Amino acid sequence: DMIDYSSVSGCIIFKPNSYSIWENIQKIFDSRIKQSGHKNCYFPMFIPESLLKKEAAHIEGFSPEVAWVTRAGNTELNEKLAIRPTSETIMYESYAKWVRSWRDLPILLNQWNSVVRWEFKHAKPFIRTREFLWQEGHTAHAAKEEAEKEVMRQLFEYVDLIENSMAIPVVAGKKTEKEKFAGADYTTTVEAFMPDGKALQMATSHMLGQNFAKVFGIRFLDQNEKEAFAWQTSWGLSTRTIGAVVMVHGDDKGLVLPPKIAPLQIVVVPIVFKENKDVVISKAKEVVKKLKLKNYTVHLDDRDGYTPGWKFNEWELKGVPLRVEIGPKDIEAEQLVLVRRDTNKKTIIKANDLEKNVEQTLEDIQNNLFKKAKDYLAKSVVEVHSMDELVKAVKNKKMPKAMFCGSIECEDFIKDKTEGATCRCVPFEQKPAKGKCIQCGNEAKSWALFARGY
Repeated sequence: DMIDYSSVSGCIIFKPNSYSIWENIQKIFDSRIKQSGHKNCYFPMFIPESLLKKEAAHIEGFSPEVAWVTRAGNTELNEKLAIRPTSETIMYESYAKWVRSWRDLPILLNQWNSVVRWEFKHAKPFIRTREFLWQEGHTAHAAKEEAEKEVMRQLFEYVDLIENSMAIPVVAGKKTEKEKFAGADYTTTVEAFMPDGKALQMATSHMLGQNFAKVFGIRFLDQNEKEAFAWQTSWGLSTRTIGAVVMVHGDDKGLVLPPKIAPLQIVVVPIVFKENKDVVISKAKEVVKKLKLKNYTVHLDDRDGYTPGWKFNEWELKGVPLRVEIGPKDIEAEQLVLVRRDTNKKTIIKANDLEKNVEQTLEDIQNNLFKKAKDYLAKSVVEVHSMDELVKAVKNKKMPKAMFCGSIECEDFIKDKTEGATCRCVPFEQKPAKGKCIQCGNEAKSWALFARGY
C-alpha cells in the first residue's frame, strides 16, 4: 500500500505509507543541513531553453531526458520551457544577480522539490520514474578549498543518514570521468548494493568548480579588490532511497522498516473476547498512552471484525518494527508480549518494564538490520584480477573490485563485455593499486567497483 500507478506512463502516486517515510527522511536531513547554515528556498520548475543551453556539457548530459512545455492554452510560447530535470541553470541565473562582493558568499541554499526526467528503459517504482522527489543543495563559495570541503561534508552527511537512519551500508567514493555529473569538475557518490545483484546510487555530491560561474557570470570582488569567479557545489538525495529500504530489508512477508524512518514504529494489538473486551481495550489504551509520552509513533488496532492473526499479518506486511500484544492472560500476569518484525521473535516482558524494553528492542532492530545488510555487502564485494573473473562476478550478482586505469575506452569495453556493468565508483578507502588495469594492461591508477545498475 505504498504506491499506485497513475494514468501518466512512468509516474507513480506516493501513498501515505511511502510519503511518510520520505517525510521522516526529510525531517532528519533538513535538520542536519540547517545546523550547518543551509537554508531552504524554492525556484521555478520551468527553465527557459536559452538558460538550460548555457552550459554545453550540462545540456548534453540531460537533453534526452528533458520534458518541454511549448504551448500555453492555444498560444505557442516564444521560447520552449524545460520542466526542471535539475536546477543548476535556473538558480545560477539568480546567483549571478545576488553576488557582487566576497561578503555575499557563501550562498548555502537547498530546495525540496520534484524533478522530471523523461527517458528511461524500464519504470521501476521509486528507483526509476519520470517524476520523482528529492532535495538539491546548491552552494557558492569564495575559495576552491571551501567548496571542496562542502562537497565532502554533504557526502558524509548522506553516509550518516543512509547508514544510521535507513540501516543501509554504502561505499563512498568518486565517479569516473565518464560517470560524473554533466558540467561538474568531479562527482562523489555513495553506492549501495541491492539483493538482486545491482548497485544503486543513493546520493551524489558534485564539485562544480567554476564551470557554471563562468557561464552565468557569478563573479565578485575578493578581499583584495580583484574580480574572481565563485566556486560551486551541488548535491542531492531522492525518493529512490525508499526503494532501497524496500529491497535491502524486505522479506517474503513484506516490508521491514528501520525504526528511525518507519512512519509507524509500534502497533498495539489487543486480543479480546466478548466477556473481557472493555478491560483489554482499556489496558491497551494505557500502553499506547505510555509509549506516546516517549514520543514513539504508535497505533492501537482495536478494529472489530478482524482476528488478531489477520491484524498480525497486515502489520507485518507493512513492515511495522514492533508489535505489542495484550490479552486477558497477559493482564492477569501483568505482562506484555513484544514481537520484532526483523526476526519475528516473541518476548514476554513485565508490564512495568514496557518503556525500557521497547527502547532497547527498537535500538536492537535498527542495529540488526544494519549488521545484516553490512554482512551482505561485505560478501558481495569480491576482488578480481582478470576480465573473465570480472564478467563471472557480475553474472553471479556480485560487485567486483578491480584495478583500473580510469580510461573511458576501458570502461566502455567492460560495460559491453559484462552486458551493462559500469564503474560505480573509485572508493575513498582502498589499498594501493600496484599493478595493471584489468582491461588494457596499462598501469592502474586505483581500485574501482563495477556492477550493473538501474
